[in-house]
Amino acid sequence: MPKRAAFELGTRQIAAGNRETIDLPVSVLSDHTPVSMSVHVIHGRRPGPTLFVSAAVHGDEVVGVEIVRRLLRASNLDRLKGTLLCIPIVNSFGFMNRSRYLPDRRDLNLSFPGSAGGSLAARLAHIFMQEIVARSDAGIDLHTAAIHRTNLPQIRVSPARPETMALAEAFGAPVIVTSKIREGSLRQAGQDNGADILLYEAGEALRFDESAVRTGVTGIMRSMHYLGMVSAKGISKPKAASIRTSSSYWFRAPVGGLLRTFKTIGDQVESGDVLGIVSDPFGEKESELVVENGGLLIGRTNLPIVNEGDALFHIAKLKRDDDAEATISSLAAQFDEDPFLDDEEII
Repeated sequence: MPKRAAFELGTRQIAAGNRETIDLPVSVLSDHTPVSMSVHVIHGRRPGPTLFVSAAVHGDEVVGVEIVRRLLRASNLDRLKGTLLCIPIVNSFGFMNRSRYLPDRRDLNLSFPGSAGGSLAARLAHIFMQEIVARSDAGIDLHTAAIHRTNLPQIRVSPARPETMALAEAFGAPVIVTSKIREGSLRQAGQDNGADILLYEAGEALRFDESAVRTGVTGIMRSMHYLGMVSAKGISKPKAASIRTSSSYWFRAPVGGLLRTFKTIGDQVESGDVLGIVSDPFGEKESELVVENGGLLIGRTNLPIVNEGDALFHIAKLKRDDDAEATISSLAAQFDEDPFLDDEEII
């Protein structure tokens, strides 16, 4: 069997059967400190697809960084078919500043495909497209909710890509949300380049969440097995099929005040259920938050102080026969007994 060709990235070549971390130059800070994007390349001895796993496109979304760290420790990767590109921190500027954005306040995930001579965001997006996406057949981009919110683990896919839906089903997250692609997003740029990209949402910004991390690690390994990159050893199959939804809405605060919540992510709610109460600081006026259209809570605010119009609960609409809570309980229990995820607990 002929030896597989080396994988080229930047100015380096990684021979088949090797792994290496490569620093791709991005910019130089105002104090002359160089900034790079670090990519860990695992180039298997045997041929197969190229998959990238990226995190911290938004610099404050640290759950994905921990997912990548654990993924790189998996023994299955020693016999990898194909090539795995892991980028734990895409937006190092935001990561160092604990910020979602780049120094110019631009959102990197609205800046793709970028350009070599544009803004800092455009240049970083361009580097990522040329060095990572252009070399990949598929990708998994890891995200969390924005600051002061939390998301139930979920995969978001484009309604126009049945291939991506099959990959999403293999991932096995509790929920698959079919959503339109935003202009300037990595998903859109990847699709335009022929790369199927899953967007994983779980947990909250600037916080670790053990359930979000474990769901992400196992989901990536399942996806890699589906793509034929790793064996099934130690990778559990989902105990229930993902809940699929194509419609959701935000329940917003009817008044401002102090929020007391009665429901959280993963709860299934019906029309007439009370999600919580908003009170004024004196307790003289209280407004119940009553659900009009039931569904599954896939996101919520963590702030007890709210203004009128603030987004409080993200509710996904379900089919009538969906038992969402049973599905989520079944999937959550699986991680407690999964030997593949034998790692230290995060508090």
